[in-house]
Amino acid sequence: MSAAFSIALSALSADTTAINAVGNNLANLNTTGYKSVDVNFEDLMSLSLGTGANSAQVGMGVGPAGTFASYTQGTVTTTNEPMDAAIQGQGFFVVRNSGGQTLYTRDGSFKLDGSGNVVTQTGEFVQGWAAVNGTVNASGAVSNLTAPLGTTVPAIVTTTMGITANLNSATATNGTFSAPIQVYDSLGTSHTLTVNFTETSANNWNYTVTVPAADLASGGDPKIASGTLTFDGKGNLSSPAASDDPVALKITGLADGAADMNINWNLYNGTNSTITQYAEASSVGATPQNGAAAGQIQDVSLENGGLLVANYSNGQQVTIGQLALASIPNPDSMVSVGNNNLQSSAFTGDIALGAAGSGGRGQIVANSLESSTVDMATQFTDMLTYERGYQAASRVITTSDQMVQDTENLIHP
Repeated sequence: MSAAFSIALSALSADTTAINAVGNNLANLNTTGYKSVDVNFEDLMSLSLGTGANSAQVGMGVGPAGTFASYTQGTVTTTNEPMDAAIQGQGFFVVRNSGGQTLYTRDGSFKLDGSGNVVTQTGEFVQGWAAVNGTVNASGAVSNLTAPLGTTVPAIVTTTMGITANLNSATATNGTFSAPIQVYDSLGTSHTLTVNFTETSANNWNYTVTVPAADLASGGDPKIASGTLTFDGKGNLSSPAASDDPVALKITGLADGAADMNINWNLYNGTNSTITQYAEASSVGATPQNGAAAGQIQDVSLENGGLLVANYSNGQQVTIGQLALASIPNPDSMVSVGNNNLQSSAFTGDIALGAAGSGGRGQIVANSLESSTVDMATQFTDMLTYERGYQAASRVITTSDQMVQDTENLIHP
């Protein structure tokens, strides 16, 4: 009877492990990036009874239940949090704990600490590549991703500008129209240039470009350029021609001490003029220019692909880094160390780091998180199955015990 006891006990042990796995899955139903753990059972070797044609094999029970994480894709849910990120496809975020250990996770609920480091909710440092002049080299060594909090970007002097506008062809001769455009000098000071248009005859307009006299040192000339625009019968600019574009503007002697400015006024976007003359009210559609005032960093956010972007008060967006993704050939070999982190084991294959979308790695979806892959209905079904198995094994033990007692009663009635 001893075999029946040990067989049933092995079943009790295996079913207990299985129920523990189900309980852990249900406990992590709402854990970001959690992968549901499955259970597998394996029988033990059989005991041969007898020989020849009358031989029989009786199993020795079930081995310890094995568990393995099923790395299927979880649902990606939009959170609108600027530092959240989800992996759509294969790969793991790379983090480093305070002890210097490299760990891996699918939980992309990141944040900035007081020093500007990108960290997990439990304080591990997120790994990636720092950008140099807005460009990321994803082939180099990874390090802690850090945002330069409190930094100021220098001003960008305006070197090109444009005006998208229509001049009313129905305006009487000597009709006028003005278009202001803001530009920036080398110190980041803004200056509002005014382009004044005056119709001199049908399809012909004179223009002058002026800068406020107060922006110039004493004796400076506010008028910085003048010329003539000629339109064809279809309202398109014919002179200056596209081959003569752009118009050079020069501003000298600024009162704030900034360097002289040289601005190219583009009248064409390729071969198409940005200024037209139709029988519609004169209006300005856009005044693009490439300058900017100095600005301080306002916030940091993650973009699709894992790019870390700093947003400055002057409207500039600068890429300051990129998240690294780890490609792991057999992720089920990794060991859970808590805080949604995994550690490689002796059985884990070669781990390669790279950017999202490269080498079979998935994409990083910004402002989103990956949900747990636990399915509640499946877990409750499995729990009932394991419970019944436990009950059945318990019944084997009680039955075996009763048989032992009956045998003893044969000897000691």
